[in-house]
Amino acid sequence: MAKQNKAQWPWHVLTGVILLVLAGSLWFAASLISYEWHWNRLPQYFAYQAEVQQRADDYGQVAALTAHGSLTEVTLRSSAAVEQLLTVDSDSLRLAVGDDVAEGDVLGVTRHWAAGPLVWGLLTTLWISLAAGGLALVIGLLTGLCRLSSNPTLRDLSTVYVELVRGTPLLVQIFIFYFFIGTVLNLSREFAGVAALALFTGAYVAEIVRAGVQSVVKGQAEAARSLGLNGLQAMRYVVLPQAFKRVLPALAGQFISLVKDTSLVSVIAITELTKSGREAITTSFSTFEIWFCVAALYLLINLPLSQIARRLERRLAQSD
Repeated sequence: MAKQNKAQWPWHVLTGVILLVLAGSLWFAASLISYEWHWNRLPQYFAYQAEVQQRADDYGQVAALTAHGSLTEVTLRSSAAVEQLLTVDSDSLRLAVGDDVAEGDVLGVTRHWAAGPLVWGLLTTLWISLAAGGLALVIGLLTGLCRLSSNPTLRDLSTVYVELVRGTPLLVQIFIFYFFIGTVLNLSREFAGVAALALFTGAYVAEIVRAGVQSVVKGQAEAARSLGLNGLQAMRYVVLPQAFKRVLPALAGQFISLVKDTSLVSVIAITELTKSGREAITTSFSTFEIWFCVAALYLLINLPLSQIARRLERRLAQSD
């Protein structure tokens, strides 16, 4: 084992050198275009302190100010002797005891931490990916089995669906689904986006499932039938578990592609991660910084997904 490690470490060093050269090349390319980096502008797009203005409800006077650490409790007394209590941040207080206030006057603000647009875009991308991925798995499984069915109608319809979806761009399908089908059925843009992604990914999952089932030796199903299982039971308990082990890498790759394909639903005004990045660029003027962050957030989703699929693949391989 020690000899094997000794033989491998130079290659790991070479990998590190190559990565350093690539990083240096990227830095050199950025210096050639004289780009000024402003990473300090990015934190507010992940989290920021939102301000809520505290206003007077009626005409009156400031009766008392009570400090509680960084907060101040303001007591207002109206002309009808009705009191209103407000709490504001002490450094934002604009009045003193005895000052007159009018209805709607701002007395100060309260601050709290809020998620920025990139975080909200990331959450939107996550739930769209999960919803579309779950639907795509069901659609792909059923369609893949229909393509293997002895019923000509099921086989023909599933073939038409797969070839039609795989033969047209996803962007075109999103437009058709939202502007045509969504208008006719009065669907929300979120539902239309998830449905378009699920139907698109489901066609590829169907081919993966079909290939996986066909890779299992026919004798497995025949042996299951000889033990008293019907066709559905043989497929569920014998064939599909073996097929799943074989197609797991392809399925993981397809779902990783689905996460990246969610960026296309921004064309129907869904504010997912890519659209949030474009909106952040318009206010920060930090093009490269924002796009690097968006790319890193996509990696944050996809790298754990790849690791989970790899671990699951190794664990299933141990059961063989």
